[in-house]
Amino acid sequence: MFSQTGFMALIEETQYRGTMVAIDEINELGGINGRKIEPVAYDPASQNTLFRDQARRMMTEDGISTIFGCYTSSSRKAVLPVVERLNGLLWYPTLYEGFEYSPNIIYTGAAPNQNSVALIDYLIETYGNRFYFVGSDYIYPRESNRIMRDLINERLGEVVGEKYVPLNARRQDFFSVMHDIKSNQPDVIFSTVVGVSTVYLYQTYNDFSFDPNVMPIASLTTTEAEVCAMGSDVGEKHITAAPYFQSIENSRNSNFVDRYHKMFGENEPTNMCAEAAYFQVHMFAKAVEVTNSLDPDMLRPMVLGQSFDAPQGKVSINPTCSHTDLWSRVGKISRNGQFEIVKESIAAINADPYLTGRAELAFLKENPL
Repeated sequence: MFSQTGFMALIEETQYRGTMVAIDEINELGGINGRKIEPVAYDPASQNTLFRDQARRMMTEDGISTIFGCYTSSSRKAVLPVVERLNGLLWYPTLYEGFEYSPNIIYTGAAPNQNSVALIDYLIETYGNRFYFVGSDYIYPRESNRIMRDLINERLGEVVGEKYVPLNARRQDFFSVMHDIKSNQPDVIFSTVVGVSTVYLYQTYNDFSFDPNVMPIASLTTTEAEVCAMGSDVGEKHITAAPYFQSIENSRNSNFVDRYHKMFGENEPTNMCAEAAYFQVHMFAKAVEVTNSLDPDMLRPMVLGQSFDAPQGKVSINPTCSHTDLWSRVGKISRNGQFEIVKESIAAINADPYLTGRAELAFLKENPL
């Protein structure tokens, strides 16, 4: 259940593709206990009401109990009461703002302690401590900015401006934002803009002739998909924190990227959302193989604590919170549209969606700037 039309299709289409790559891989090896996976796919068209209605239809009419889907937090919150009431299992492959738990959701995207902490430390160390926030106007950006503001304040930094644009913002919606940025002269622009509006944000930044060497856009949501759409010359030298980048060098990732390219084209990049959508299907399949059942009450305990050798590295479903222990990386966009990894954890970071701990994270630096 990923949008293949509407303003979120740019990124949700890649989650759909990551799901299909995993299903194709599993079926090629004979399926699960000799039975192939047959996906039932819906297009919610970037509308929260359709996410809710289609989730209900899947569970009440199609007899489906496991759903892979949702990108925005607002779409997840639209589906949440449906899967809880009908006892389904939603696999959610998107970074989000944290501060949520449901026994009916497996969270496979990054929580704030797995991306925001590493990003803020790198930015202050490299560029300065004056930040300007720009985001899409919905739950995730406002909550993510609240967390980032706290992290910045802890480090004696300053937020010099904060603006929000509509979820379906166009290029002209960023003109006033750029004028305000020019007036405030921050060291870093922190973006929580999502969907196709991300493309317009970076293109407008480029039109205003700002210098990413001095004042980059840093994001948790800008992936290789958005960079491909905006143009790598526009994205070059901007920063993203994520568990996964296509440029990771290991055999598991090479196999994932090769299969993705064979199915969808050599010019279609993978990204953190596609990778999470991919590995969560494999983790689902491992649980079904053991239980030989699609009953969520049987699957859930088998999923919790499970590990998988994902393209980003070994990941695990943390049994204390149903979130995934993921790697933490910071990447800088290169001219070829890929990310040069400038900072990464030495192992997966335990999921801490409520930010209960303040332990220092151990990182390795590669290619320090």
